[in-house]
Amino acid sequence: MAKKETKTNAMRILETEGIPFEHYTYECGEFVDGIQVANLLHLPHEKVYKTLVTQGNDHNYYVFVLPIEAELDFKKCAKSVGVKSVEMIHVKDIQKITGYIRGGCTCIGMKKQYVTRIAQQARELQTMIVSGGRIGSQLELRPEDLCRAANAEFTEITQ
Repeated sequence: MAKKETKTNAMRILETEGIPFEHYTYECGEFVDGIQVANLLHLPHEKVYKTLVTQGNDHNYYVFVLPIEAELDFKKCAKSVGVKSVEMIHVKDIQKITGYIRGGCTCIGMKKQYVTRIAQQARELQTMIVSGGRIGSQLELRPEDLCRAANAEFTEITQ
């Protein structure tokens, strides 16, 4: 008998929305960064995106999705969400805030709907790859579909 695939919250949301996606899995017992994941799965780095969570000076949380090799431009990020400044949340707070653990955080299906921005350059891709909502899981989908599923906007957020 084949092992039944355990769906993540993100996968269930995509299916409910009728959004097509490809699911990749990899063996990994602990956190590895996006570059290591891309290398493990032999994926082109420019298609693989990471999800970072920040807190604004207004105490609200903001989610940013950017290429794995890129860095956030905090000024652009703050401007894109209409606050003076944003800073990264502490690693120990990721699960409490998002419902996901470090290395398995995705912008789809967090505990709450946070303002989410996806790096502008994702629009140029046919498909992009993001975390599937747990370590060992990646999802490939169209950038517009990720934007819709996460109720996000595309904007300039990287250095």
